[in-house]
Amino acid sequence: MPISVFDLFKIGVGPSSSHTVGPMMAAYKFAAAVNDAGVLGRVNRLEVHLYGSLSATGVGHGTDHAVIMGLLGERPDMIDPSIIGAAISDLKETRHLSLCRQADIEFVWERDMIFHEESLPHHPNAMKLCAFDQDGRALLENTYYSVGGGFVVDQSQVDAKLEDMDSAEIPFDFNSAEELLALCKRENLSISQLMLENEKTWRGEQEVRDELWRIWQVMCECIDNGLTHEGVLPGGLNVKRRARQLHQRLLAAEQNTCLIATTFSAMEWVNIFALAVNEENAAGGRMVTAPTNGAAGIIPAVLHYYMKFQDGASERNVVDFLLAAGAIGILCKKNASISGAEVGCQGEVGSACAMAAAGLAEVMGATPEQVENAAEIGLEHNLGLTCDPVGGLVQVPCIERNAIATIKAINAAQMALRGDGTHFISLDKVIRTMRDTGRDMLDKYKETSKGGLAVNAIEC
Repeated sequence: MPISVFDLFKIGVGPSSSHTVGPMMAAYKFAAAVNDAGVLGRVNRLEVHLYGSLSATGVGHGTDHAVIMGLLGERPDMIDPSIIGAAISDLKETRHLSLCRQADIEFVWERDMIFHEESLPHHPNAMKLCAFDQDGRALLENTYYSVGGGFVVDQSQVDAKLEDMDSAEIPFDFNSAEELLALCKRENLSISQLMLENEKTWRGEQEVRDELWRIWQVMCECIDNGLTHEGVLPGGLNVKRRARQLHQRLLAAEQNTCLIATTFSAMEWVNIFALAVNEENAAGGRMVTAPTNGAAGIIPAVLHYYMKFQDGASERNVVDFLLAAGAIGILCKKNASISGAEVGCQGEVGSACAMAAAGLAEVMGATPEQVENAAEIGLEHNLGLTCDPVGGLVQVPCIERNAIATIKAINAAQMALRGDGTHFISLDKVIRTMRDTGRDMLDKYKETSKGGLAVNAIEC
């Protein structure tokens, strides 16, 4: 099934695309289904069942809160993040939930929010929602899987072996980097041009450009917010925000023009942009999945760096960057995964690093072969990266990990641009390796907070 660039870049809230954005959207869909079935007025009680990784790290990721907001009728792309805390406090105090903001239903948190240790077969990020009448009969129930990057599928789609009900036919469908490069060569198109033609299946060209520009504006707002806010991040780890202070120090130090200071300054700008985004994510702010929340700082940081320092950078460059990055994200999702709960952080930070490297190479004038090479370098050097968030929070090591990956992405683009596009290991082989490595990786290293830094950081 075709994947749009707008499936990868979704406006939502922090701290996690798979644990916050996806569950909120699933609950929103369930609430809408109850309403559409005409049984809203008969619902007496609701149950929320969380499984696998959604259960293991759901509290730290705000999964429980996200599900409640979805049941209230809130969408992740439309919600004001500032209302969540008050809404949850009110529900816990009154023990009443307004389903779709219409039907007042008793909801006892300790009874109706149920965390299960087991996982369901299809995916480790699973949740089941049930609506009952006053006699305890099930009016409607469905199981949803948050498969990474805010993508959600329900049980009917799983049974039909579909992850996307979109049956549109795009002009240049590709399932591998080899096919993508062959199409670009045959049609004499850059990767961004080919992606634009595919996107026109769903939207007019100007709408595609306008929507990508809007995505970019939300990314910029997230950076600006991260450079403004300070204090301690929520969750109990007492992690201090650093982006604002580092930004102020960098502005004060930029008069030093020696070579090493200039190099350090370039690295610091990118680091600060990434930290700003991921601190906002950890605080539950408004985000863009890129392709996930846990890796949301890499693409905005690299693109913001380009737009800030490249002479003549324009809106067109933003569009081309995101389209080329989207092509790589599609390949990662189709042939491996962008879910940390499925393949570890290599699927999140690794994919985002590859996407950012490809986007930067594209706007720097790279050939399709050089773009593919940049993506391959970016992903190859994140292979095996585990997802082991301390305390189940998207803070340690996640925030710094995004900053490190931005530098990798820029270096990967630079190395690819110095070559002619030929290289020993193809992007397709690296993506397959990521898939196989993820399958071999122990579950305790896949967003369960049961291994790695998540346990070694704890002092007993």
